[in-house]
Amino acid sequence: MRILVLGGTWFLGRAVARTALDRGWEVTVFNRGRSGSAPEGVQTVRGDRTSTDDLVRLAEAGPWDAVVDTSASEIAPRDVLAGARALEPVAGRYVYVSTVNAYRGWPNDPLTEESELLDGPPDADASYGQLPDNWEGPDWYYGRQKAGAERATTAAFGIDRTAVLRPGVILGPGEYVGRLPWWLHRAQRGGRMLAPGTPEQPIQPIDVRDVAAFALDQTTARQGGAYNCVAPIGRETMSGLLRACVLVTGGDAQLVWAPDKLLLDHGVKQWTELPLWRTHAGVWRIDSARAQAAGLTCRPLSETVADTWAWLRDGGMPVDHPRWAEHGIAPDKEAAILAALGR
Repeated sequence: MRILVLGGTWFLGRAVARTALDRGWEVTVFNRGRSGSAPEGVQTVRGDRTSTDDLVRLAEAGPWDAVVDTSASEIAPRDVLAGARALEPVAGRYVYVSTVNAYRGWPNDPLTEESELLDGPPDADASYGQLPDNWEGPDWYYGRQKAGAERATTAAFGIDRTAVLRPGVILGPGEYVGRLPWWLHRAQRGGRMLAPGTPEQPIQPIDVRDVAAFALDQTTARQGGAYNCVAPIGRETMSGLLRACVLVTGGDAQLVWAPDKLLLDHGVKQWTELPLWRTHAGVWRIDSARAQAAGLTCRPLSETVADTWAWLRDGGMPVDHPRWAEHGIAPDKEAAILAALGR
């Protein structure tokens, strides 16, 4: 099996390349070489996917059985379209990693693969969907861009030769966003530890290695389709996540649960100050039965927590990314909320 990974140097892209190598496959990675490093054993082609000349040069390095696109998070749909068109003659299938943000109903409504997607044409540029500064409605810019990119891949390869993966939150070794690492370091610090919402709150993060494995499985599938790549509804909880963090770090943290209303009253920013906490009704109600039927398996979240801590303890460093600094509540703000709880 010969595959091309667009990206391949950090987090999901690197996990895809590494897993493919472990399967004995021949792997080419295409990236600008500005961050991270590809696993040893891959063939590297340097270039910018927004450059026509670089795309032509990349296509000359083919053919491949499939392309796995993990690097389009900041690429406009029209550039995804140009790249897919350049690669279509030299690749059998296209696996595009999108996001649940592409759904119009996320995070307010329960979702299946049949849920409505946001608007976003396949030839949209980076300005499509941008909102004025005084906009007070939902921010659909990122989702519109990703929905447009999905349409770009199927426009070039056709529905039968395209698999679209829609993950929610991806965690695991190599994480660059900083969600799970923040909770781990907070648990290590110990003491009374603010826990958001209720212990039984279901959550659906997925391990990066499980997304990578499923993406590679789709390169050999006989048909195309879209798949929600999240853990099964109701299997994992916020309590399970935080208790696993306390356990693996060996700290003496005592979880103190704060109701949603109290957190909102104190102005806690959802999704970032207490990572993975969000009060929207549909955020953790994403149906992944179709992906599971197609072979997606999700390891226990406790395993993801333990392996991420081991990676951090062994000196693992994520690719530098501005989103890392967004996560985590300030100690004095946490202390004020704990004091308000009075226990």
